[in-house]
Amino acid sequence: MAEHRLTAEPTHSRWNRALEPRLTISPGDTVHMSCLDASGGQVTPSSSVEDFLAIDRNRIHALTGPIRIDGAEPGDVLEIEVLQVEHLGWGWTSVIPGLGFLKEQFRDPYLFHWALDPQVSRSLGPAVVPLRPFCGVMGVAPAEDGEFRTRPPGPFGGNMDVRELCAGATLYLPVLNPGALFSAGDAHAAQGDGEVCINGIECPAEVTLRFRVHRRQPLSGPFLESAESRNPDAPQDAWIVVESASDAMQAARASTERMVELLIAKWSFAPVQAYLLCSVAMKLRISQVVNEPMITVCAVLPKCVLPTRKIF
Repeated sequence: MAEHRLTAEPTHSRWNRALEPRLTISPGDTVHMSCLDASGGQVTPSSSVEDFLAIDRNRIHALTGPIRIDGAEPGDVLEIEVLQVEHLGWGWTSVIPGLGFLKEQFRDPYLFHWALDPQVSRSLGPAVVPLRPFCGVMGVAPAEDGEFRTRPPGPFGGNMDVRELCAGATLYLPVLNPGALFSAGDAHAAQGDGEVCINGIECPAEVTLRFRVHRRQPLSGPFLESAESRNPDAPQDAWIVVESASDAMQAARASTERMVELLIAKWSFAPVQAYLLCSVAMKLRISQVVNEPMITVCAVLPKCVLPTRKIF
């Protein structure tokens, strides 16, 4: 099992299955990858709000990749084990006119700089913000030809902004193209559910991932196993189904349906019993409401509810 190093640049800010892979690896390999902040290095700790307003928005997300995994084929599942995500000591959060969940209320541009200690930030006193870095964007190339903006998430993963994807988590994505063509970026040192103002704590990061391929496994969209944490703010260890749609109710219903299907397939519940279990033990959590037109909803089932199972 080899280890590889992938620099951040050159980055890409569009999904396109025609992009040449920057790295080819074998299943089981580990990749140490550098990720720029979401601005692609245009925002620095000394940037003013005027500097921020002048950045090139076409460079937003600035993803590292693509990474080709030898032998991965459509119909397989790509497993991405998140071994480490380390921020580099600083980050930023903004308000952008016309964007965000409360865009009608907060109309003026704003840029806030964070100094990041290893575990917390005290920059916005008296608040002490716990840090749990993760990549807001983790995805494989979509199945369709053409270039696609990275803002909307989809069945391929992408800009899901699921804060459970920190070190210790495992993400599963459907392979939609030969080699899968995986990319990641948009690291956040911290983020609340919803990411309501349009940003988490955006930051550059060093990310270590291990990749495996599960042959001929059905998977219609992102699925993950979250990591255990002693942080009381962090969600508990859980199975998580991720769905994105232009309507929150549609996304919530789709994630619930997939969780019911998982319970039937892996724990042999009768359909009605799986439905009942979801009603009494499952949490529906909004991960992001700002990547218009898509809203991301997670169906979360704590692992303590069920006997341990290998899903793939």
